[in-house]
Amino acid sequence: MPNASIISIVDDDASVREGLADLVSSMGYQAKTFRRAEHLLKSHWLRNTSCLIADVQMPEMTGLELYSALADLGIKMPTILITAFPNNDDRERALNAGVSCYLTKPFKKGELIKCIRSTLGRAV
Repeated sequence: MPNASIISIVDDDASVREGLADLVSSMGYQAKTFRRAEHLLKSHWLRNTSCLIADVQMPEMTGLELYSALADLGIKMPTILITAFPNNDDRERALNAGVSCYLTKPFKKGELIKCIRSTLGRAV
């Protein structure tokens, strides 16, 4: 699918990355996975990414810090943050900063699909 939108997935947990990549691919998107936020920032896929799914809690750079770093680079990328450690302050900060969705692990597949579709402007 050479013309499919690219969704970049950043999570330090390999099983989460693989599961999300499988789901994204099954929806018809190209999935690009990264173990660290810095890997995405250095990737040639960055400028072609249509949507970002990132874990909140990661070593070195959190998902929210990644979102801020992208904004500092002038990249406004629709972003879905996921976390196993929900915190109302973090959630509020992320949504106020412009993050599209903030999901708590484990989330239902349908919740993520709805976020992806609404983030990319598609009807659910």
